[in-house]
Amino acid sequence: MSDTHLHLYPHRKGDPLPPPPPERYSLAHIEQYVDMAMRRDVTELTFTEHLYRCVESTGALGNIWERASDPSIRANTEYDLRADRTMSMERYVEVILEAKRAGLPVLLGLEVDFFPDTIDAVLDLIEPYPWDVLLGSIHWIDGWWFDRAHSEFEWERLGPRRVYERYFEAMAEMAASGTVDVITHPDRVKYLRKPFRTEQIDLYGAFLAAAQQSNVAIEINTGGLRHPVHEIYPSPSFIRMIHEAGLAITFGSDAHAPKQAAWGLDLAREEAAEAGFTHRARFVARERTMVPFDAPPPSFMD
Repeated sequence: MSDTHLHLYPHRKGDPLPPPPPERYSLAHIEQYVDMAMRRDVTELTFTEHLYRCVESTGALGNIWERASDPSIRANTEYDLRADRTMSMERYVEVILEAKRAGLPVLLGLEVDFFPDTIDAVLDLIEPYPWDVLLGSIHWIDGWWFDRAHSEFEWERLGPRRVYERYFEAMAEMAASGTVDVITHPDRVKYLRKPFRTEQIDLYGAFLAAAQQSNVAIEINTGGLRHPVHEIYPSPSFIRMIHEAGLAITFGSDAHAPKQAAWGLDLAREEAAEAGFTHRARFVARERTMVPFDAPPPSFMD
């Protein structure tokens, strides 16, 4: 098995903080993730740090909070984003490449924040780096960080159905763009457990059709089991629809600490198998191969 979604440290919220200490970019830190994953029978890790956390992303992404019309939402997004945007992309890339050279079973990825008007600048920014995979994600709707409790009032203003509609509209646009290799946590909009009597399955179709156009893979992400929703992303019915659409899948823990590496991937594999999947996608140098769930990865130096 492979864990294709990991981050170097937890999110930093609140007042702007100094840059992460050097140990966050050390080989020893990466080894802790590998050790924990091995205990969970996962033999390959792909680190996929958030683009927006990197100070180098400021020019390409701009001030995301300025997209919000409500001043409270703008302030909340700016407050959290400035606290979290303290990472060095250069140091992140270097430590993963160092781990590769040391023989650790790791790959280099990036979680790309998708906005139609900035994606070209983002691709220009990240083009020089030797990525193995690019994940695509939606964390904001018009500058609103929809999974943060401090802006929960916007759920009430828009209504849950409209929030879901706007989220999946953005997801479909990202899927159709062909700019990333994998769509991560595809129903993350449910993070805060905003309930519906029935699942909003009708909104999945346009997204899946767009994903078919670009043949992008879809991630089964266990991070939701640690979030307020207490569910895997995506839901079992969504996973079945992904299989019926003929799309490939990957598995990711969305770990933000060594103890979370490969966390819950056995459950994700069970959900995928019940939906009919037997293989997962593996990315190296942004080239995709399909491998059985339990097959050991080829040499990570290939």
